Amino acid sequence: MPGMAANARQDAFQSPDYFRLDDLLTEEHKLVRESVRSYVKKEISPIIEDYAQRAEFPRHIVAQLGHLGCFGPTIPSEYGGGGLDYISYGLMMQELERGDSGVRSTASVQGSLVMFPIFEYGSEEQRRKYLPKLANGEWLGCFGLTEPDHGSDPGSMLSNFKDAGDHVVLNGSKMWISNAPFSQVAVVWAKDEKGDIRGLILERGMEGFSTPTTHGKWSLRASATGELVFDHVKVPKQNIFPGVKGLKGPLGCLTKARYGIAWGVLGAAMDCYDTALRYSLERVQFDRPIGGFQLQQKKLAEMITEITKAQLLNWRLGTLMNEGKATPAQVSMAKRNGCEVAARIARDARQILGGMGISGEYPIMRHMMNIESVITYEGTHDVHLLITGMDITGLNAFK
Repeated sequence: MPGMAANARQDAFQSPDYFRLDDLLTEEHKLVRESVRSYVKKEISPIIEDYAQRAEFPRHIVAQLGHLGCFGPTIPSEYGGGGLDYISYGLMMQELERGDSGVRSTASVQGSLVMFPIFEYGSEEQRRKYLPKLANGEWLGCFGLTEPDHGSDPGSMLSNFKDAGDHVVLNGSKMWISNAPFSQVAVVWAKDEKGDIRGLILERGMEGFSTPTTHGKWSLRASATGELVFDHVKVPKQNIFPGVKGLKGPLGCLTKARYGIAWGVLGAAMDCYDTALRYSLERVQFDRPIGGFQLQQKKLAEMITEITKAQLLNWRLGTLMNEGKATPAQVSMAKRNGCEVAARIARDARQILGGMGISGEYPIMRHMMNIESVITYEGTHDVHLLITGMDITGLNAFK
């Protein structure tokens, strides 16, 4: 296996289920979860620490994730998707992020931010051309919304395009774009001459389109991040989404991706908890396992409590998604809650492991650093709080 570390860690993960949530899942849900969990144990856990230490993206996993069905699992099968429900999708993201947030990010971007808008807003020609190759991992995609000076306020974006006959000419740039350095396809949001935000599909090789890699990250080190730069890029008009105008286009994609994040970060939290629990039973100090001391039990008890609450919240949200009843504000609450739970659990787990908690021999510090990105991207922690605030008061604190 490429990048296999000489001292690859053994993945002995056991999933916590304190309130028997499995009783609420179908057999298909459990089969989907087990297939992804087995894949992570076999293909991701043995190599991911080495890739993270080297700040390198394991490109070979793209084809593997496509073969496993992790790209666009809720997209209909006629376009190459899995035709699965949203709880299956959530469980997939949970297991992938249990391995690494960067791996889940790769799948989230591909499915929710590239395939979903092509399916939801694109023409039939666009669906047939792009979705099957994205679904099987032959092509990797990215999503261009955030700009260097416009993050939480995407409506102020500067990227724009002008009509030039049978094509448009796109100028501008995007920043902090997952998958960008290796993507064949980019879904880009920019303003037309009327100032309306539109979605365009760009392909690698278009003249004036470049994807510089972002270096020096302390987080998501095993994920590829870059910029999208548009210097008078000629984009055929048939590459513009016909089915949407305005911010509702990109925000609709982000709602789907945030749903996956809510489940994903719980996987990272579970991995930290499971690691800390096992360590507390093996590490002996003062002639007894440290798991027998009150302060360690307090940390572990609080971890499993918060995991259980988040599991139930995610399951209920998944049920609402399946019924078409979930609101973007509910998704925001789950995304923010999951991130907060995961960050706190990672920090407490690190303390239980003491000095070993910062070692690459264990996954905790890698998860902790990754979560610092997840807490910010696709809506910062504070922005999601204000989305809830606006939903319950009816008052907009953004303006």
